[in-house]
Amino acid sequence: NRTTVVEFVLLGLANSRHLEITLFVFLVIAYFLILLGNFSVISITLVNNCLQTPMYYFLRNFALLEITFTSTFMPSTLYSLLTERKTISLTGCFLQMMFFYYLGTCTLFHMAVMSMDRYVAICRPLHYTAIMNNRFCLQLILSCWAVSFLLMFPPTVMTVQLPFCGPNVMNHFYCDTSLLLQLSCTDTRFIEELMFIILIIILPGTLIVTAVSYGCIIVTILHIPSSAGRRKAFSTCSAHLIVVMVFYSTCIYRYIRPAQRGGQDSDKVLSLFFSVLTQMLNPYIYSLRNNQVKQALKESV
Repeated sequence: NRTTVVEFVLLGLANSRHLEITLFVFLVIAYFLILLGNFSVISITLVNNCLQTPMYYFLRNFALLEITFTSTFMPSTLYSLLTERKTISLTGCFLQMMFFYYLGTCTLFHMAVMSMDRYVAICRPLHYTAIMNNRFCLQLILSCWAVSFLLMFPPTVMTVQLPFCGPNVMNHFYCDTSLLLQLSCTDTRFIEELMFIILIIILPGTLIVTAVSYGCIIVTILHIPSSAGRRKAFSTCSAHLIVVMVFYSTCIYRYIRPAQRGGQDSDKVLSLFFSVLTQMLNPYIYSLRNNQVKQALKESV
């Protein structure tokens, strides 16, 4: 009842019209590649009988997650760049914030699960079928969605219930929780501390699982007798690690540090890296470089 703000103003990615048009073209291409790559992964892994393994089951769910995650902010960002309309309604802002953080958290857990799957496949190949059975794979996927919801639901609900009396301007291209808390006309220290604790659990926790899994994979690769086999395995593994490092480094620097008052332009650049660039690369790095997927695409075409 104390809220007098009816909409928020998102300053967006650029100040000049020329730069906005340039960014619009770049983001349209990026969004098209994200949708094309991930829809290709989903469709090809559904229709091809050779790709009905746990790895492709996880990749299919990961592709669906990336489409929904990117779609929480990309259409509104493109619309803002094209029309110069910077405002977003109170309800729209809260919904965008809720889905962005929920799906982003789910992405981190999915990446950890996929690294565990590759660890079992490469380091425990004889036990792979027994461990990664259909029931266990489904349980892992459902756990990712459920744990993400349980972690992000409390701070999201508390943020939505805050009063906003003005100002209503955010220096970002989507509704960011840290900036929303700064705009509230009440004390938000408890929510900020809760969010920090949750992010400390999620980011380093999933990173440790991913790093340990890939570390064991690298050790196993080093024992491959064939130099050609080692090069091929390292090529795939290094591509995965580059994407993981870019995603985690930008996320950690962006969120596990004190929020800058009013928001910084550097925060928007970092957000572009983990929310657009890595999402654009993921389907091509994880799936479409795979020879089985390439062959399946050729057969389908």
